[in-house]
Amino acid sequence: MRTIGITTTVPIEVLTAAGYTPVDLNNLFIGSTERDRLVNVAERAGFPQNCCTWIKGIYGVCMEYGVRNVLCVTTGDCSNTIMLMEVLRLKGVDVLPFAYPDRPDVGLMQRALEELAQTLGTTVAKAERVRAELQGARRLALELDEITWKDGVVSGLENHMALVTSSDFGGDRGEYERRLRELIARARNRKPYPDDFLRVAYIGVPPVFAEDLYRYVERNEARVVLNEIQRQFAMPNPGSSLAEQYSNYTYPYSILGRVADIVAQLRQRRVDGVIHYVQAFCHRGIGDIIFRNSIGLPVLTLEGNNDFTLNQHVKTRIEAFTDVLRRKAAEPARKTGQGA
Repeated sequence: MRTIGITTTVPIEVLTAAGYTPVDLNNLFIGSTERDRLVNVAERAGFPQNCCTWIKGIYGVCMEYGVRNVLCVTTGDCSNTIMLMEVLRLKGVDVLPFAYPDRPDVGLMQRALEELAQTLGTTVAKAERVRAELQGARRLALELDEITWKDGVVSGLENHMALVTSSDFGGDRGEYERRLRELIARARNRKPYPDDFLRVAYIGVPPVFAEDLYRYVERNEARVVLNEIQRQFAMPNPGSSLAEQYSNYTYPYSILGRVADIVAQLRQRRVDGVIHYVQAFCHRGIGDIIFRNSIGLPVLTLEGNNDFTLNQHVKTRIEAFTDVLRRKAAEPARKTGQGA
């Protein structure tokens, strides 16, 4: 099968039905040991310093790793992708645009899927069969998510890695399922996190400093029990058709749909506070205003760019945030005379 790069989560069922192996270029970039070099490749080509690191990383991956086919999402993700697509075309990459509908409408989504399938020489009916084949892998991802918050035996980082990889299953669905089954089996035999660990939600796009972030949160006796967008990659509300599945996928549409999903999960998972990650120079950062007015819990907003590890300033802010959450959690006990 031919490889096709994707710039964000897309209907990979259609790509697979057309004989392609989808590869999430974001995961390829952030999982590389030469991230700085890949960013430098883009900057040497003329990408400005105040351009999103993810966009530059995707360009670097395409140039350095020989990615010759790319599906670029032009509506429902990042506005910079439109110009990235033009530059990739200039460099001889075969680029195909895909636009999510402007609202989560099953009819509109069906038409978008049919157009994509026709362009790639396949059918939505064939893609529906692929969808059925992928359900097992997605159920495993959601099972891991459930034992993360319900049983407390999976770390926030493990949860992040498993869910973020469900955008393309690492290019090998069978291997993805095997690793997930092994992780779930190991996790069920673990001792749960202590009950006094704070329960934190992570919302926003996946961070550039994932490993450091999740581990440092745990160093402060807190754990991430919800990874919002990563969970959406696993399609938690698959519906009865491909069009319904990608209409229920919240990320490409209005932030109000994301808010509704987040608030429901915060209640179910008994979350104490929220970390909202925003990527530097990204329009989605403005959404922080809406989240802070809608969530009803303390929110720590962290911004990242090309800093792939946490600096001391961010560490201090995480420490202060967990201190605030701990004091807030102690207030009901003090009011009832149960606390010190």
